[in-house]
Amino acid sequence: MSLLTIGKSGLYAAQAALSTTGHNITNANVAGYSRQAVVQETAIANGSSSGGYIGSGTQIAQVKRYSDEFLNAQVRTAQASNSGLEAYQAQITQIDNLLADTTSGLSPALQDFFAAVQNLTGDRAGVPSRGALLTSADTLAARFQSMNGRLDEIRKGVNTQITSSVNLVNTYASQIAELNDQIGKLSGGDNLNPPNDLLDKRDQLIMELNKQVKATVMPGDNNMLTVSIGNGQPLVVGASKFELTAMNSPTDQTRVTVGYVTGGKLSPLPESALTGGALGGVLEFRTKSLDLAQNSLGRIALGLAQTFNDQHHLGLDSNGNPGGDFFTVATAAVTKNVNNNQTSTTAISATVSDATQLTTSDYKVDYDGTNYNVTRLSDNKKTVISPFPQSKPQTIDGLDFAVSGAAAAGDNFLVRPTINGAAGLKLALTDVSQIAAAAPIATSVPLSNKGTAKISEGAVDQSYRAAPLSGPVNLAYDKASGNLTGFPATQPVTMTVGGVTTTIAAGGNVPFKDGASYTVGGMSFSMTGAPEDGDTFTIARNTGVGDTRNASLLGDLQTKNILDNGSATYQSGYAHLVSAIGNKTREVQVNAEASAAQLEQADKAAQNVSGVNLDEEAANLLKYQQAYQAASKVMQVADTIFNALLQIAH
Repeated sequence: MSLLTIGKSGLYAAQAALSTTGHNITNANVAGYSRQAVVQETAIANGSSSGGYIGSGTQIAQVKRYSDEFLNAQVRTAQASNSGLEAYQAQITQIDNLLADTTSGLSPALQDFFAAVQNLTGDRAGVPSRGALLTSADTLAARFQSMNGRLDEIRKGVNTQITSSVNLVNTYASQIAELNDQIGKLSGGDNLNPPNDLLDKRDQLIMELNKQVKATVMPGDNNMLTVSIGNGQPLVVGASKFELTAMNSPTDQTRVTVGYVTGGKLSPLPESALTGGALGGVLEFRTKSLDLAQNSLGRIALGLAQTFNDQHHLGLDSNGNPGGDFFTVATAAVTKNVNNNQTSTTAISATVSDATQLTTSDYKVDYDGTNYNVTRLSDNKKTVISPFPQSKPQTIDGLDFAVSGAAAAGDNFLVRPTINGAAGLKLALTDVSQIAAAAPIATSVPLSNKGTAKISEGAVDQSYRAAPLSGPVNLAYDKASGNLTGFPATQPVTMTVGGVTTTIAAGGNVPFKDGASYTVGGMSFSMTGAPEDGDTFTIARNTGVGDTRNASLLGDLQTKNILDNGSATYQSGYAHLVSAIGNKTREVQVNAEASAAQLEQADKAAQNVSGVNLDEEAANLLKYQQAYQAASKVMQVADTIFNALLQIAH
């Protein structure tokens, strides 16, 4: 091999090194670019007549791309986690601000409403206080509706973000598949000399993909990659791509979820399987926080409406009529799966019978071919509808489930008992005279009584509504027997003395006891003192004018434990919701900060391998420039020797 060829090989190698160094410098700020370097190796030496080997110069073995797949995988994982937490935090912060607002939150409206109820009692149910109560009740209902409307806006925003993320995922998948195809063709089975810039571009697209959803990457033939998401659903396989689609949930057409397209068939993906990235973050937010917040708010509204109505029914309005509904009570939302057998005739209804037993969970009702089952989705507790056909609705968690018709195996329905609770809360009364402030019964003791016995004002419970008083009940004391007479002959009497309760059959003897409480026909009263023979006591229908005993009982609901199986008031139930969302917001915020730090560390580790150091590249420029000049000098010497030989030959 001539000296000229040796110099030329050095010149080419130095030129390639200079070009690669310049390429590094000009792409130093390009996202995803990996540092490259020319790897030289000694060319094959030539044998000589003396038995030794004389070198023949150098050659380029490869243009090496500095990239560590292990570190890159760590960056992708950290990126997916960080993007998911950032998306979650951005959404839940809106709910936290909404619920915790001291002026526009629910707490001030609740306090104002019950203050108006208390004023009604103090004003002896006058017209001004009645008007103030209706105004504050309307304001409270409007506050529930407003807060629920804001949650609905957030829900629509989640739908929009899911659609946007799905479109981005499909775009990235298409571009990655195209790059896979190009890289595979250009590699041609040579894993040592792949198209480095295309590899960088593909890796950056996969990084962008992980900002939307966590993706798993597996190497394939010819430097191609397989990218999968969720529970292993392939997104890119070689040059082929699969698509996601934003679709309406089969059981809730207002809820956008993610479907997977394969073989021309669209199947919804489990939302829990799509983790990480903005898509996974908003899906998790909707399931764990948004649904909880809206269902919890709805449960408070339903609990308030039903229990307030129940007590209001036990009073008399200013016209002497029994109280009607004070608030409207929203019905449960029941939707069938659009994929149910079209010949099925199943009808499902769920009616709130006891708001104190309500949970914040949604329910699935399905038919397994033998039984209808109700599954509480918060913990997957299953209850079989039995017997079926039903003679009456079956009560589960304060809901009366009524199921009728026929279904095919696999048919299912979604029941959301509290989702519309806040939106459906409205003031049912239209006139101040309809406020049932008075108790329905009144007791009296004639002045002609000789003894010291007294009878309390009396109260009623829900059973009174089935058979209200049609006329006065006149009780008389018989000293010889020590009994009270005059109780309704067809109704049993319950007597409680010193905490001991005794039930006396209808028509039985009812003894008088000082301090005893009596219950009959839904009416309760207590008696004290010492009666004389023939003393009488009267229980009669009230007139409803000037009496505020029922208004007082309505006011007592503010501090009564009603929600969560009788363990929380309206206010504490709301406070629990605010606390739960606040704690979750703080948890997500802390995790997002930690995730950002992990992403930064992982990215620094990867950049230490693949990043471009401009100082190092500047030094390389000088080194390769000197190598270029030296190789040029070799060629110049070779030319001089060649010319000298030509001159000798002549």
